[in-house]
Amino acid sequence: MINFIANTFRLLRILLILLLSGVPYSLLKLVLSNNSSRERTIREMGNQINNFLLRSGPSFVKLGQTLSTRPDIIGESLSSSLSKLQDKVPPFNFAGVERTLEKEFKTSLDNLFKEFDKTPVAAASIAQVHKAVTFDNEPVAVKILRPNIEKKFNNDLKLFYFITEFLLFFFPHLKSFKLDQVVKTLEHSVSIETDLRIEGAAADQLRENFANDDSVYIPQMRWDLTSKRVLTQEWIDGIPINERQKLIKAGHNLQQIAKNLAITFFNQAYRDGFFHADIHPGNVMINSAGKIVLIDFGIMGSLEKEDRVFVAKILYGFITRDYKAVSDIHFEMGYVPHMQSREIFALACRSVGEPIVGMPVNKISIGKLLKQLFEISKKFDMNIQPKFLLLQKTLVTVEGTGQSLYPEVNMWQLAEPWIKDWARQNFGIKARIKDTKANIIKFSHDLPKAVDKMLSFFDKMEKNVDTQGLKINNRPEPKTMPFSSLKIIAIFIVGISIGLMF
Repeated sequence: MINFIANTFRLLRILLILLLSGVPYSLLKLVLSNNSSRERTIREMGNQINNFLLRSGPSFVKLGQTLSTRPDIIGESLSSSLSKLQDKVPPFNFAGVERTLEKEFKTSLDNLFKEFDKTPVAAASIAQVHKAVTFDNEPVAVKILRPNIEKKFNNDLKLFYFITEFLLFFFPHLKSFKLDQVVKTLEHSVSIETDLRIEGAAADQLRENFANDDSVYIPQMRWDLTSKRVLTQEWIDGIPINERQKLIKAGHNLQQIAKNLAITFFNQAYRDGFFHADIHPGNVMINSAGKIVLIDFGIMGSLEKEDRVFVAKILYGFITRDYKAVSDIHFEMGYVPHMQSREIFALACRSVGEPIVGMPVNKISIGKLLKQLFEISKKFDMNIQPKFLLLQKTLVTVEGTGQSLYPEVNMWQLAEPWIKDWARQNFGIKARIKDTKANIIKFSHDLPKAVDKMLSFFDKMEKNVDTQGLKINNRPEPKTMPFSSLKIIAIFIVGISIGLMF
């Protein structure tokens, strides 16, 4: 009862902010508008929704960011507006910073850092960042969670579940939008983002993945100064990637940076299956050596090898205009229900692919191609997994950044030789032999146990079988095929299984 009253009051407060934002007025205007003014009204409403989310608190900002990856729920126009949501809020006071540091490390600030700048360099809804210097004279960036942020998130999540249950009770048809899953995704995302050790681990993993890449740099973690609520990393001086004139003035080669950006993202998503999913210009810098520096690892995406192969085969099918192959891979992976028609889905894929045939290479967007494919796939009841939507959204962001850097050439065109080399290594004969070898090694590890279980089974059967079947008493053994022969056959079957793997 107490939760119900608390949620009701919180809901009333949010509704008041919503009314003041102008969203209801724009919604009414949208219903009454004609087609010519519809897009303008949606853009206007998108800006109002962004302002509403920022005024409502950190959980609502995160909700907006989560929904921006779900155009299947809110539509493309609103999804595009929410993707521009800037998570910038006023900083919290320095006394809160000191309390957090002292509580986390059980000592005073003076014992942790030689110097600590009281003015934050950045402030967002979850945390803010300060520059500091360690006692070994290393400049570092210190990220600190906002005081009581976990409690605020928990209260807001209860409100989101309350609203979801209310909507589903009165509007059952909304179940198809899986609103409860959106809230669960948000809850999972928040639980990760409010434990800065996980963000540190993501940074560490990415740094390890890029250890042999000369064109990218990931700041080093300082684990001795990192905890659940504090993250400390090497400080990086650089130029934000969207400040084109500053990059030119500093003597950087923009074409090379655009190429490196494409390869950097391709390496993350396809080579390693682990990618920075919040790669907007504010999180990408260019250092004095011309290397791409990535920061802020709160939102990461991951793709299993079969996911990477799935996307690669789709893109290859579009490039070669083999729409039947594109259709087949969707059905083989189980993403499109089998009751749908493969032939009709292939025609739908053709409707997406043909408009790009003959387009200048520098005008082709892989992100937009996937976006159109996901849009049309909804007509065939395809359950688009959030990881693919996150990949598509990140692709569009990366392409936009590359286009602003060097508009004359498509960044994927610049990276084409590298991409072809990757495809040969991962889809050619050598790759298949490598995969087969890995499967054999895995199988050989499991083989002794499998044979032992099989022989044990036959040993038990040998003791408990007569001419009628299972033995009830100690009758003489029937004159049938000896079980030693059955053992040999069992081993032979295992041998054939290995042979079939080649």
